[in-house]
Amino acid sequence: MTAASPSLGGARGSGESFIEPVMIRIPGQCFSMGCEIGRDDEKPVHRVWVDSFELAAYQVTNAEYQCFLAATNASEPPFWTDPNFNDAKMPVAAVSWNEAMAYCHWLSKATGRSYRLPTEAEWECAARGGAESSTYPWGDSPPGSLPDYANRWRNGPEPVGRYAPYAYGLYNIGENVHEWCSDWYDAGYYSDSPERNPQGPADGVRKASRGGSWRHHIKVSRNSARSSIPPAFQYADYGFRIACSCAG
Repeated sequence: MTAASPSLGGARGSGESFIEPVMIRIPGQCFSMGCEIGRDDEKPVHRVWVDSFELAAYQVTNAEYQCFLAATNASEPPFWTDPNFNDAKMPVAAVSWNEAMAYCHWLSKATGRSYRLPTEAEWECAARGGAESSTYPWGDSPPGSLPDYANRWRNGPEPVGRYAPYAYGLYNIGENVHEWCSDWYDAGYYSDSPERNPQGPADGVRKASRGGSWRHHIKVSRNSARSSIPPAFQYADYGFRIACSCAG
C-alpha cells in the first residue's frame, strides 16, 4: 500500500495491492445549489445542506486503477494502452459508472473504509470551495485563464496534480475528466430536491456527472453545470474521484 500523490511515479503494475487515496475533509455547510443564468437543469437555485464528508484530492489515476485490475481481473477500459491516456499519473479514463462503483466497492473491502462516488450536491459544494457566487472552482475567470491553457489537453487528459490545487486542496476539479456522481440524473430534480443531503432520484436512465474535461473545457466546467450519460457508457473524457462519509 502507498499514498497517492502527484509524485506517484513509474509504470503501472508496481506490485502494490492498493493505493490509499489522499482524502480531503469538506466541512458540513449550507450553500446555494444551481444557477439562475445557467441551463434549465440548473434551476431553480435552492438552499442545500451537505454533511461533512471526505473527497479525494485527486482523480483516480491509472496507477490506482491498475491495482484494481490486478486484484479483480476486471476488463481494461478502452484506451488503456493508448499513449495519450496511459501515463501512470493520468486519471483513468473511459470507465463506466458501473466500473467506477466496482472500484469503490473493491477499495472499500481492501481498506476497511466505505468509499463511494460523491453526490451531485457534495461535488458542487466542494467545487465551490465555500465561495457560493464563484462560477468555476478556480474563480470567475473562464477556462482560458488557466495556467498554460494553450498547451494543455491536446489529445487526452494530463497527469493529476501538475498545477496548484483549488479550494480545499482539490486538484483538477472541474477539468481534466468529467467526474461520475452517485445520483441518477433528472433535469427537473431541483424543483423538489430535499434540503438536506440530496441523493438524487430513486431511479433513472442516465447517471449524473460533473466538471469539464480535456475535450469539453468550457461547456460544463462551471460549478453548477450538470451532465449525464447512461451508466454502462465508456467515454474517453470520463473518469471519477472518490468520496467517503465522515464518521459521526
